[in-house]
Amino acid sequence: MASEDEFVAAQERVRRLVRQPAANELLALYGLFKQATVGDVRGKRPGMLDLKGRAKFDAWQRRKGESREVCQREYAELVRQLEAKYGSR
Repeated sequence: MASEDEFVAAQERVRRLVRQPAANELLALYGLFKQATVGDVRGKRPGMLDLKGRAKFDAWQRRKGESREVCQREYAELVRQLEAKYGSR
C-alpha cells in the first residue's frame, strides 16, 4: 500500500515525465488526485459548453466513494506506469 510519502513523491515525479501523457491518462491522474486530496466530488457538473471542466468533473465523479488510501495507491501506481511509458527526466 502506498504511503503518504509515496503519494507526494509521485506528484513530484509526474512533473518530470519526458512527454505529456494522453488526455485520458491526465484525466485518470486528475480524478485520483482530487479524490485522494479532497474526497467525493462537490458542486454541479459543468455545462455542455465547458468540455474540459465537464471531463475533469466526470473523471473525479467516477472515483466517488473510494477511500483516500486506495486513490493514493492507484495514483502512485499510475505514475510508475507513465514513467515506464514516457520516460522521466
